[in-house]
Amino acid sequence: MFQSRKRMPWIVMAVLACTGLGHADTRLEPIEAQLQQVDVLRVVHRPSQAGIQGSTHKAQASRGGCPSELFAHTDSNFGPGEYVLQAGFEEGESAGISFTLPAAAFPVRLDVAEILFATSAAIVSTTTEWSILVYSGTPASGSLVAEYSSDGVLLPHLEMPPGTTGTIIQFSIAPDDPQQIFIDDDGTQTVTVAFRIDSHHTPGNPCISAPPSNQNAFPSTDVSGLDVPAGNWLDLVPGAFCICGEGWLNFQQLPSICRPSGDWVMRASVTPFDCGAALGACCKLDGSCIDATAAQCATIDGTYQGDGSICDVDLCPEPTGACCVQSTQTCVDSEEATCEAFGGTWLVGQLCDEINCFPVGACCLLDGTCVPDATPESCAAFEGLFQGDGTSCATVECPEPEGWCCTDSGDCFNLTEATCNAFGGAWGGGGSTCDDADACNPVDDCEGDLNQDGSVNVDDILEVLSSYGQSNGQGDVDGDGDCDVNDVLAIINSWGDC
Repeated sequence: MFQSRKRMPWIVMAVLACTGLGHADTRLEPIEAQLQQVDVLRVVHRPSQAGIQGSTHKAQASRGGCPSELFAHTDSNFGPGEYVLQAGFEEGESAGISFTLPAAAFPVRLDVAEILFATSAAIVSTTTEWSILVYSGTPASGSLVAEYSSDGVLLPHLEMPPGTTGTIIQFSIAPDDPQQIFIDDDGTQTVTVAFRIDSHHTPGNPCISAPPSNQNAFPSTDVSGLDVPAGNWLDLVPGAFCICGEGWLNFQQLPSICRPSGDWVMRASVTPFDCGAALGACCKLDGSCIDATAAQCATIDGTYQGDGSICDVDLCPEPTGACCVQSTQTCVDSEEATCEAFGGTWLVGQLCDEINCFPVGACCLLDGTCVPDATPESCAAFEGLFQGDGTSCATVECPEPEGWCCTDSGDCFNLTEATCNAFGGAWGGGGSTCDDADACNPVDDCEGDLNQDGSVNVDDILEVLSSYGQSNGQGDVDGDGDCDVNDVLAIINSWGDC
């Protein structure tokens, strides 16, 4: 999607309408594929060891004595066969499924979530960065409970070989990890599990140019028809020429031209924590109160008030938690109000002997260099990857940096210097990407200033219109020999003062 630095005047909008760009949407790119083999990427995460703040419910072997329940809208067996690749799926978009359970089943624990990604006649090995998101309720109106993203270290990226292949991302939390994913009922008795593409191998431009179908992996739908339109979800990124909408929409809400023909090839299993045992008031670590069984209450480290007891405003005591005091670099167990009065950061459900308030360690930057004695915050500010508390640059091996690598024809790939040199490409340096303005073909900030008045504005648009459809006219901004809508877009991309 082009980016404008100022609000476009009405004449620009009229030009776009006349050229037909307003009717484009590259999401309409489904591809049928016959998968001969489907591999499984098993991701068993341990968020407590990674220092990731997540659900603090304590794991329990019995899981309340309730059996795990599997939910899926697709009738696929997740094996080899025919599927539909949603090849217009943009970077930053999410695919999700929602399902309902009896109110008495909550809270529930997410055991496993799976989604099928596939490639079709891929000419390169693809790497896809992804995230899993879990919601209480629907993604449009509920609340986000958990989110974990691949980083290539703790959580592997999705790597797929050339050709037509399928891979299932199978995500779970290690059963003995104390930070499980628990979902409470938000009043709708609904749970949603979604997967997001954070980075395509070769991204496109939303609703202008689709991600190349032979250079990316895409989520898939089945071929037996759309059975549950309201239970399949798509989070659409915005774009100037997108006609399908934006934000979270279920398939039922999508325009018919944008609606996939099948259900997402996704499934999830959860364990309910109520199998009919007596209920009572349970005081949670954060001081709130819920109705739960004694087993459920113990699982979340709560204090059970007895069978038949009822939650009351004054029933549960003010909770105590770890208070991280930046000014003194110390941790104090205190109540929330006391902590905030002294400018501290209060952590519910955790005590000082369980956490490190101020971790310091090695930070690997995008260019491959290592910065010692960094905090997670300072490392993130420079888009680095924090290696953990107490780590040292003397022992940490930062990954070889990637940068843009350009072919003679101007195609761009993010590769390491060694790989780029092996291909005979031009490398842009560590930390550079194909999204950089100077990648492969340096951009003239005033490319669209046809009248050379130091500003790209309506006068330049009118210059293009005066020679629209002609060959080698004054309005040929991009130098391709004719004056067309690409020249209009070139002006819009450079809009504003030089």
